[in-house]
Amino acid sequence: MAEGRDRIPTFPGSGKTVVLPRLGAPTADTHAHLDMLADPAGALARAARAGVTLVCTVVDLTEEPETTFDGLAGWLDEAGGILGTSEGDTVGAEDPAGLVPPEVRLILGVHPHNASAYDTAMHERLRAAALAPHTAPVAGLGELGLDFHYDHSPRDAQRDAFRRQLGLAHELGLPVTVHLRAAHEEGLAILAECGVPEAGCIIHCFTEGPDMAERFLALSDAVVISVAGPVTFAKAQQIRDALQVVPLDRLLLETDSPFLAPAPYRGEPNEPAFTVLNAARVAETLGLEAATIASRCMDNARRVFGSREVRP
Repeated sequence: MAEGRDRIPTFPGSGKTVVLPRLGAPTADTHAHLDMLADPAGALARAARAGVTLVCTVVDLTEEPETTFDGLAGWLDEAGGILGTSEGDTVGAEDPAGLVPPEVRLILGVHPHNASAYDTAMHERLRAAALAPHTAPVAGLGELGLDFHYDHSPRDAQRDAFRRQLGLAHELGLPVTVHLRAAHEEGLAILAECGVPEAGCIIHCFTEGPDMAERFLALSDAVVISVAGPVTFAKAQQIRDALQVVPLDRLLLETDSPFLAPAPYRGEPNEPAFTVLNAARVAETLGLEAATIASRCMDNARRVFGSREVRP
């Protein structure tokens, strides 16, 4: 169970006040899109207040990556200023002394929606971006994979981009964040064919049941399952059932913000602070203390997305 609740004005534009559980330990949002948030700096400050002290943000090289590459330092500075001056105060509580913005890690890649743009030039651009210095360390490649629900790119283009990015992850010694929608069987087959990168393979925003979870976990000890807001949805019992077969050392939390806000704020803009709602529901599902889930998932995030030297 969570150890209390904080009121945090997460939606200042709409005037809504969000109630978030205190987990009793810091945790990580391993998949966010800071560049898509209306107020990245404010979101980072609110994440810190909520106890989310590590955020991995996805940068798609086909979607104005300079927004993050050029903007992140300013977002972090502004977030630090907000925390230092108590701007946008939490209700009924002062910021603890020394509260700082979360650490940020970068995940670089090309989404399957944009796979049509993944040619040799893009492949080399991704390699160069992964090796280049940035405000935050490059901690993985992604999100890459297959999306046969929307089919915004031809399926053959998606398959090719998936395989080539997996190959680059092997080459660079980086983990991958894998997006699969209406394509889990083929995703499993391509991962088996190409091999799971030793550095890690995150099955992002997992929405399937226990059988599929076990099949991914059986591919390699490097596979981890990440759950997002849908784990809180009333009709998503299959995800909560899947948690029963996922070892705690192979579990991650994420938001996929600004998408997929958890209950009871479904339909609102999501942000990294909401990781704590996902954590609390996972803890309830497994009958564990929220602090245990928070800390174990933080340990896993640091193991998978920790600082490492990218191999040139």
